[in-house]
Amino acid sequence: MVVELFLDLRSQPCRALFIFAKKNNIPFEFKHVELLKGQHLSEEFGKVNVLKKVPALKDGAFTLAESTAILLYLSRKYNTPDHWYPSDTQKRARVDEYLSWHHTNIRSNAGKALWIKVLIPLFTGQTLPPEKLQEVMDELAISLKQFEEKFLQDKPFIVGSEISLADLMAIVELMQPIGVGCDIFEDRPKLSEWRNRVEEAVGKELFQEAHELILNIKELSNIQIDPQLKEHLAPVLRKMMK
Repeated sequence: MVVELFLDLRSQPCRALFIFAKKNNIPFEFKHVELLKGQHLSEEFGKVNVLKKVPALKDGAFTLAESTAILLYLSRKYNTPDHWYPSDTQKRARVDEYLSWHHTNIRSNAGKALWIKVLIPLFTGQTLPPEKLQEVMDELAISLKQFEEKFLQDKPFIVGSEISLADLMAIVELMQPIGVGCDIFEDRPKLSEWRNRVEEAVGKELFQEAHELILNIKELSNIQIDPQLKEHLAPVLRKMMK
């Protein structure tokens, strides 16, 4: 029995899991959970993940939430190449260090451009002033500077000469603003070169397959949003629009 992965490739962590599983030839059944149709809020999906978020994993009777936990579970279960999550204590600590920092920095900031330029107008019919986007991009610029100086430095990848889970989690987040025309790699040669190396390491065709939806995110303008999802997100949207 293969594992089931519940994913929506518009979600950054879902793309990380998709790339990791495909790149490592992990057999899995892709269970598409369309977030914009509110499928993650269904009672059926709640049996897989009571948190009602993607990604989620089901392996027989075992279920698991949270992208990092799922990545580590898959890496151990399928004994993936060591470079993804090194056995060397200090290299592994570097992956852990980045993943700990990632959530309140790169992940916290990189996705906001998508909300401001596409999702908030889609959900509310209102556009936000350009100053709001600039504020978000300024916050992201601080995180990117820290990413380059602290984590990337002069190395090909975050941990050294080979790609790791840290690079994978970082790149999927940083592709989010690209989809709405905010090219964060422009005028950042070190970051741009790192992106190219990551793409080469996972394979350009797989990279494009994983990011096809996000790179065409503007096509969402005509989609019908699930009313339950609108109600569910209303408090979050009001906070972001302030």
